[in-house]
Amino acid sequence: MDKIEKIQRWLAENDRSIAFISNPKTIQYLSGFYSDPAERVLLTVVFQKSDPFLFGPALETEAIKASGWTHPVYGYLDHEKPWQIIGDQIRARKTDETTFAIEKSDLSVAWLELAQQQFPNADFSSNLDPMLDQMRMIKSDDEIEKLKIAGKWDDFAFKTCFEAVKAGIPESRVAAEMSYALMKNGIMELSFPALIQSASHAAEPHGATSDKKIEDNALVLFDLGTVWQGYISDATRTIAVGKPDAKSMDIYQVCLEAQLAAQDAAKPGMTAAELDKVARDIIDKAGYGQYFNHRLGHGMGMSEHEFPSIMEGNDLVLQPGMCFSIEPGIYIPNVAGVRIEDCIHITENGNEPFTHTTKELQTFG
Repeated sequence: MDKIEKIQRWLAENDRSIAFISNPKTIQYLSGFYSDPAERVLLTVVFQKSDPFLFGPALETEAIKASGWTHPVYGYLDHEKPWQIIGDQIRARKTDETTFAIEKSDLSVAWLELAQQQFPNADFSSNLDPMLDQMRMIKSDDEIEKLKIAGKWDDFAFKTCFEAVKAGIPESRVAAEMSYALMKNGIMELSFPALIQSASHAAEPHGATSDKKIEDNALVLFDLGTVWQGYISDATRTIAVGKPDAKSMDIYQVCLEAQLAAQDAAKPGMTAAELDKVARDIIDKAGYGQYFNHRLGHGMGMSEHEFPSIMEGNDLVLQPGMCFSIEPGIYIPNVAGVRIEDCIHITENGNEPFTHTTKELQTFG
C-alpha cells in the first residue's frame, strides 16, 4: 500500500471525503516534489474514492510533473483566484465535498477561511496530523540510506569547521568556510542555518552564529546539518580552542557521559520518557539539572524537527525504523554551554547513529 492509499484508507475509516495536504514537507513526502511556495498556494488534495491532484503556481507545474508525481497537476497564475480553482476541481469530480481533513498544525486561518467560502456547509474539523506523524515516524530502508548519506556530509562539515577554527576569527567566518566547502562538493542546502557559538555565547541554546570572535581557552559549540535528496542530518559537537577552565571541562565531561549513556541505552521496547531519564539522571546527579532545559531529542527525517519528542512524560514505545536525536545539553549563563548530539535510527536490537565524528574532546587552535 503506497502513501496515498494509506491516506485514502484513513479517510474511509474516519468517514472523511477529502484531505487537504498543505505542509510543503508533507507534500514532498507524498509526491517527491518540494518547493517553498511563500505566499502562493501549494496543495495536495487526496480523495477517498478518486485520484488525488497536486495544485500549485503555474510557474512550477512542469517541475511538479518532472518530480515523479503521476496524478493530475493544476496550476494558477498570480492574478487568478487559487481557491476558486481548487473548489472547481473538487466539484468537477462530483464527490461528497462535505467532510474534509486538514493539517491543523500547518493550514493557516486565512487559507481555511478561503476553503470554507468554497464549501460553506462543509466540516473541516478532522485533523490529519496524528495520522501523518505515524506515517512518517517509521522510516523505510530507502529513507534510512538517504539519512546515512546526509550524515556522512555532516561529518565532512565538522571536519571543515574544525580545520577553519582558531581564536580571534568570527564564528560567521567558520560557518562561511564550511558552507563553501560543502557547495564545492555539490551539497547546496543546509537543513538549518549552521550554529557556531564560542564560550558563553554557547549558553544560549537557541542563539545564532554571530560576528563574535572565537575566544581562546574556551569551548566552541557546532550544531550542523546537511540535506541529501530531501533528507536531513543534524548533529552537534563541542570542541576546545586552547585550554578551557576547569568548570567548562567538567560541564563537557558530564554532558558527554549523559549522551553516551543515552545513545548506548536506546533500543526497541523502552519508552521515550525512559530514554530521556537516562541522560537527565546523570546531569541531575552532577548538579547541573537546572541547566539542561530542553527535551533529550526530537524526531528527524525530511525535517529537522519531526514527531516524536524524546522527553519526560512521553510513554511512546521506541520501534525499529524510528529516527531521532539524542542531544543533552548544559548551558550556564555567562560561563559556557555544551551540547553533544547524534541522530540515530532504532534497529531490531539497538540503534545506529548517522554521524560518526568523535565525541571525545578535541582541541584546536
